[in-house]
Amino acid sequence: MSLARLAALLADPTRAAFCTALLDGRAWTAGELARHAGVAPSTASEHLSRLIDGGLLAEERQGRHRYVRLAGPEVATLIEDLSAFTPPTGTPDGTPGRMPAAGSPAPRSLRESTRQSAEARARTCYDHLAGRLGVTVGDAVLARGLVTEEDGPTLTALGRAWLTDLGAELPPRAGRPGARPVVRTCLDWTERRNHLGGAFGALLCRTALDRSWVERIGSGRALRVTPDGERALRELLGVEPLPA
Repeated sequence: MSLARLAALLADPTRAAFCTALLDGRAWTAGELARHAGVAPSTASEHLSRLIDGGLLAEERQGRHRYVRLAGPEVATLIEDLSAFTPPTGTPDGTPGRMPAAGSPAPRSLRESTRQSAEARARTCYDHLAGRLGVTVGDAVLARGLVTEEDGPTLTALGRAWLTDLGAELPPRAGRPGARPVVRTCLDWTERRNHLGGAFGALLCRTALDRSWVERIGSGRALRVTPDGERALRELLGVEPLPA
């Protein structure tokens, strides 16, 4: 696909909103995405067909139900990276404020503002941790020598031993030619700093969810660190509870 065609696919606010919503890593129905973006089901179907044809979304059918998800982690990385180029908004006192993801409207209610604040604090970026939590964990991993950035982000021998002690295993093909990199940095769109993606970042997120160190807030991308999670992050990485 040409760069111009890709840009055209993401230039539409409705399609951008769909892609942003799907950064939670889950499959959504066309109806759910239509309600999320505030468009008619027929409009949603037309936009989804274009995104599927363009290779950004993958379609799954179960009986009469049609589900769509991002086509893969590389698409999630693209959407998150593009979101980081969105210029920041201003706060009432004139200082820079954090911005919702590309395709997300400015908050129109207290509920919407609360959701966006929660996502800025801790959320999933497809299948890895993002927001202040993701950046803080990334900083701790680097500070402890589990990952090095000397020749590009690389999981060190100390990091592999740390995973073994944690009882977590990377996918066998991670890092091989044509497969997902072991570690990748993503520019976080709210913090404007890097968080960790790749197979390692996905493993950390999955472990945190499976062990109830974090839990989802409602049905969106926002996460909440549990008391068990606060203890685990402090003991494993020296991370203190995030400020409100």
